[in-house]
Amino acid sequence: MAPSRAGAVHVAVALLAVVATVAVAAAGGGGRKMASHGEGTNPRESPGPPAPAPAGGSAGQFRGQARLPRFAAPRHYELHLRPDLVACTFSGSVAITVAVSASTRFLVLNAADLSINSSSIRFQALAPTEVVFFKDDGVLVLGFSKPLPFGEGVLKMDFTGTLNDQMRGFYRSKYQYKGKERNMAVTQFESVDARRCFPCWDEPAFKAKFKLTLEVPSELTALSNMPVANTTVAGPIKTIRYQESPLMSTYLVAIVVGLFEYVEGVTVKGTRVRVYTQVGKSRQGKFALDVGVKSLNLYKDYFGTPFPLPKMDMVAIPDFAAGAMENYGLVTYREVTLLFDDKSSSASSKQNVAITVAHELAHQWFGNLVTMEWWTHLWLNEGFATWVSHLAVDSFFPQWNIWTQFLDSTTTALRLDSLEESHPIEVEIHHASEVDQIFDAISYEKGASVIRMLHSYLGADRFQKALASYIKKYAYSNAKTEDLWAVFEKETGEPVKDLMTSWTKQKGYPVINAKLKGNDMELEQAQFLLDGSSGPGMWIVPITSGCGAYDTQKKFLLKLKRDKLVIASQCGDRKKGGNFWTKLNVNGTGFYRVKYDDELGAALQNALETKKLSLMDKIGIIDDSHALSMARQQTLTSLLRLLYCYRGEADYSVLSHINSVTASISKISVDATPGLAGDIKQLLIKILLSPAEKLGWDPKNGESHLDVMLRPMLLLALVQLGHGKTINEGDRRFNIFIRDRNTSLLPPDTRKVAYLAVMHNVSSSNRSGYDALRKLYKESAEGEERLRVLGILSSCRDKGIVLESLNLIFTNEVRSQDAYLVVRGLQIEAREIAWNWLKENWERILKTVSVSSLVGDVIKGIATLFASNEKAAEVSKFFATRTTPGFERTLKQSLENVRISARWVEGIKSEPGLAQTVRELLGKS
Repeated sequence: MAPSRAGAVHVAVALLAVVATVAVAAAGGGGRKMASHGEGTNPRESPGPPAPAPAGGSAGQFRGQARLPRFAAPRHYELHLRPDLVACTFSGSVAITVAVSASTRFLVLNAADLSINSSSIRFQALAPTEVVFFKDDGVLVLGFSKPLPFGEGVLKMDFTGTLNDQMRGFYRSKYQYKGKERNMAVTQFESVDARRCFPCWDEPAFKAKFKLTLEVPSELTALSNMPVANTTVAGPIKTIRYQESPLMSTYLVAIVVGLFEYVEGVTVKGTRVRVYTQVGKSRQGKFALDVGVKSLNLYKDYFGTPFPLPKMDMVAIPDFAAGAMENYGLVTYREVTLLFDDKSSSASSKQNVAITVAHELAHQWFGNLVTMEWWTHLWLNEGFATWVSHLAVDSFFPQWNIWTQFLDSTTTALRLDSLEESHPIEVEIHHASEVDQIFDAISYEKGASVIRMLHSYLGADRFQKALASYIKKYAYSNAKTEDLWAVFEKETGEPVKDLMTSWTKQKGYPVINAKLKGNDMELEQAQFLLDGSSGPGMWIVPITSGCGAYDTQKKFLLKLKRDKLVIASQCGDRKKGGNFWTKLNVNGTGFYRVKYDDELGAALQNALETKKLSLMDKIGIIDDSHALSMARQQTLTSLLRLLYCYRGEADYSVLSHINSVTASISKISVDATPGLAGDIKQLLIKILLSPAEKLGWDPKNGESHLDVMLRPMLLLALVQLGHGKTINEGDRRFNIFIRDRNTSLLPPDTRKVAYLAVMHNVSSSNRSGYDALRKLYKESAEGEERLRVLGILSSCRDKGIVLESLNLIFTNEVRSQDAYLVVRGLQIEAREIAWNWLKENWERILKTVSVSSLVGDVIKGIATLFASNEKAAEVSKFFATRTTPGFERTLKQSLENVRISARWVEGIKSEPGLAQTVRELLGKS
């Protein structure tokens, strides 16, 4: 943690003729993510009436406001920083060209965790007569004795700060060089942490140009958004001046200082692209470099606008809270999301690197060139980057079938958005402390899913043309969601605003109840909630339907609560034949669920068994059925019968969803039917065993990327379900691997399976396997391998081992960003151990895991292991006086999930035919 600073200003400080220092020490949460050159327009106005522009009044009027007032705005920053990587401090000065547009005697901007030299503050020749800091808001108010002159003037001040260890603002990250630990200096400013590095107008709409100067040790590499303009060396220190940036928001400013090497490429338009790594790892950056160059080439054509900067740098950072950050021209990443090594990285890691790089580089257009006007419109950044990254990766690696895999994202969003504690895509933000909580599956995955829905509705060509027009219109400026819809309506002539507003301004989504009645299918929409209730939401739903085949699709907009689909007009005589079936939401392009009546459901199940359905529709049917079962709108019995139809499945994406459903059923059965839980696990093993045995443990020459990823997924599931043969084989291969790390018996893709198999037999009295894994963790230099081990160390029922593993997060062995992985490995049998550990160590956890979103992940990982209303009440009571805005939403969602599980448990207990069905399916050949 950064040291607290004495003398924080909470009241007005009159400037005297002596030197004074204002200590700006603010509290607040960290950011989560997992993840231009030329003139532009002025920042756009905030929604609603602009803040007043008082000529007088007191500084107190600016306390507790959602936004900074608009009577003065920055146009240009001259920023000079001097980081000290040994003392872990920095000093700096800033000269901000400010345009005053209304009568005021105040300048109101942001600052946090900085000591500002009060005597250095000047606006033109004017010194402020009062300097007031509102700690909870991160706001600095400068009051002057008379109204400020209209037009542009320069605000100057000097300041110092600490290179903190909280992975936000201007912070330090540790790395090894020649056997010694060293510090690098890194920035992470999204969402509201530029103010922790320099005083600024720290809101997206206050775009300005930046000119940076850094003073750093001569032997180090220092990177920023723009290329170096010139460098002067004076002994051990060099001064680097960077080219002026285009108009950009403060959260996109970036600085990285440390020892690096790089690999380099160039786009077709001559843009230089580099991947920077720690010394000795540059070879691992080659795959990301290739994807990066291809992404920039593709996006310039797709968006109809060239990449606006002269260079693109991507840097791997050892300590990094998010997955990656799209800083303009200088993208920062966790090492595991940028580096790929053929010898030690898995196929899933390779895919994750590709998706992450494509995502961050999409932001250079969607987010950086065109920026959301306020955090309410965050989804414009994250939803589009998520969607278009899949578009790019599908273009580069069509064999990965990435759009089928995209349904993982849709499922994640559907699950979160079926909670009462969800939020709209466009969520009102009333304070800076609230922003970090919306970097979630609603902004990312739901945002991307409704974009896919609109893309399907409009068609690829019309969609792309409208998107390119939007980018051109709002380049170097800010936009709101309404601005996007207006461009789409103008370009396509479709009622896009009415259609999409129902999806972005209200939370949740509908379930479409489909019933056959004569030659018609009656449709009725209702908001779907996992707690079994029905909310008041109504949507304009793009309905797609297929009947008996995929060549007779029909599309229409369901605008009312009820409507009907004339089956005869679509299906003809197919309805009379034995192969009749109809499927709504073809290929899952719509963000909604479907509940079929018994006749339609039986026909679809027959189509599934006779292999008539597409991969995407196979996924949609089982995901909807799982959700309906959780909400007690269908039985677990019917879900198991449907699940059994997938026993011959071989596709990675379909089996990925099957695996998620089996894990959910296995978990809930422990509480719902403890006497039947063993048989249910055996049934789930029966469903997964055939494709697992077909693939085996050993990779085969020429097998597909998807099969390489499928193998460990299935084997891991079998170990988690307690399949003895798989556990024993994993244990055998691990023992060989420990003696010979180069053995072909345990390649990177299947190592986690073996590690988990070892943990299955570990106890305090039999800990040799655990000790071997701990040794492997300490000795490995590869980030992915270390995380692989860390994620399973708590996967044990033994109290002593579980506590030893959980307590690792308090040691130097585990980076703060990775603490949640220890919790993620917990087994349901260890939930009380983990909960008691959390209660006993809560203050220590807060100090160790300083980023609020990561604290939320720890809470979620433990709380959601439970399935009783009593435990939900206990957890709620514990956090009643311990919640902060940074993880409040995650806590509420976790508690709601516990209550939903408790309700599901009660429903399963009352199912009369469940045991008979399980044994019947187990007995089938």
